[in-house]
Amino acid sequence: MNLNLSKDARDFLDKLQSKQYKQVATKIFALQKDAFPADAKHLEGHPGYRRVDSGEYRVCYFVADSVIHVTVAAKRNDDEVYRKLGRKV
Repeated sequence: MNLNLSKDARDFLDKLQSKQYKQVATKIFALQKDAFPADAKHLEGHPGYRRVDSGEYRVCYFVADSVIHVTVAAKRNDDEVYRKLGRKV
């Protein structure tokens, strides 16, 4: 499967320190092998969207036409993820 990262997701990754960047990027690239891992959960109120956690970060995505669209990546301990996702959807 191919990956498509939104500008917001790319900008967020660019701002991370190298250790956190590697952690989140590894999780995102793992989606190419398994787009629906056991730890992925559906997002209520956002049909088709799923989320996966990587440490203190959350990645929201959907799959369409064999492409994984990573829409939002952000810290998971606040509502920033869902505010950003609400603006995208």
